[in-house]
Amino acid sequence: MPTFSYSLPERLFDPKKFARAFGRELPISPKKTVELCRAIRGMKVPDARDYLERVARMEQAVPYRRYNRWVAHKPGIGPGRYPVKSAKAVLKIVESAAKNATDQDMEPEEMRIRVISPHRGRIRKGFMPRAHGTSGPWNQETVNLEIILEKVS
Repeated sequence: MPTFSYSLPERLFDPKKFARAFGRELPISPKKTVELCRAIRGMKVPDARDYLERVARMEQAVPYRRYNRWVAHKPGIGPGRYPVKSAKAVLKIVESAAKNATDQDMEPEEMRIRVISPHRGRIRKGFMPRAHGTSGPWNQETVNLEIILEKVS
């Protein structure tokens, strides 16, 4: 079993200044999640919530900078897509981190996303039945997502 830890070392973590949350083995695409996290990194929590909700409603496209081969251009941003499933999953983790901040007597509206780091999780094995009694792989990729919020002074 792997061990999970946050990228911010425990010696630097101050519970009066930071709040954090971790999503483990979320069934979403790692590549789409990387692009989405890059777009919201450094945003304040209310702005990130609004952005993710607009992406989930397909009103706001996410700019693709790395995984953008054969990606159509969207108005005003260049190559981009609408990763709806990733946006909903990331929104749940942002809400969890905001709730953790509230439990630590901090105001989530005054916090910004300091660290948002998606990592590939394990691959859930699956198969697709094919002709003549054979099958092919049909695997589900997962993502481990960590979010650390920082109080803005």
